[in-house]
Amino acid sequence: MAPSIDEIERVYRQSYQRFYRLARAYTLDDESAVDAVQEAFARAIRSRMSFRGDANFETWLWRTLVNVCVDERRRLHPDAHESSQQLVEGSQGNGTGPLDGWPELRAAIAALPERQRLILFLRHYADLDYSGIAAVTEVERGTVAATLNRAHESLRRTLTEVAR
Repeated sequence: MAPSIDEIERVYRQSYQRFYRLARAYTLDDESAVDAVQEAFARAIRSRMSFRGDANFETWLWRTLVNVCVDERRRLHPDAHESSQQLVEGSQGNGTGPLDGWPELRAAIAALPERQRLILFLRHYADLDYSGIAAVTEVERGTVAATLNRAHESLRRTLTEVAR
């Protein structure tokens, strides 16, 4: 059954900050993050009749946001290396982003493969469980666990080396 506009609006109002945190981490820019969240919810409203119910409604919204963020990041940073470099150097935002003030962590996350970075963001910024992440990324739950484990191990190793 298609979600109503009221249902979509309720999720928007209740979970805006979670959606914004993910968009901010992914796009590296405050204004782009706001735009991405708004565009994701506008798309959800426009395409709500195509919601098949195969996944949880909120998971469908997260997938929509990820798609918008990928598009926005490609638009802002067509060169993947460039976007990773910007993550290391800091965003053009107002200094309140999730990685601001942590240059070593920013650098370590920027060095992660794209899929590890996305799954890490979905877990820690969106606070999704493994099943939700699997639905959003369209991979198996075990793949989410393994990917997140590799990302955490890589971050631990890199940050331990930095501390020495």
